[in-house]
Amino acid sequence: MTGPAPEIPAGFERHDRRSPLTAPWEPIYRRFSGDSVILGLRAGAAHTNSRGFVHGGLISALADNAMGLSCSRHLGGDTRLVTANLTVDFLGTALIGQWLEFDTVFVKPGGTLCFTQAFVTADGQPCARANAVFRTVRKAAA
Repeated sequence: MTGPAPEIPAGFERHDRRSPLTAPWEPIYRRFSGDSVILGLRAGAAHTNSRGFVHGGLISALADNAMGLSCSRHLGGDTRLVTANLTVDFLGTALIGQWLEFDTVFVKPGGTLCFTQAFVTADGQPCARANAVFRTVRKAAA
């Protein structure tokens, strides 16, 4: 017998942009706030390392994803992005059952580079801070 489904915070819906990397981590959720795409997930066993903490690789990958999506949303059009630099400062731990949220709080777009910053929280408590630089690549005209 299973318990009730874990609660998902109001305003979040299933994230529709899937990739082979994130497939094992589903379900992933999203919420829009202006130009920001906020990602979220309920931490489960598949998200943890051998010590039971949410793995830093998952935190890094989803922070990168949230920042890239937010930068792309901000720039609009046919802009594509490639991560040029990503740094993550781990500020605390996240555990099974906690709600993780990846919120992009700063986007500074340029003609070639886009600078972003995100904060990651676990049940509202700081877990990580990420900074990224994305190279903008315009889609070639057909």
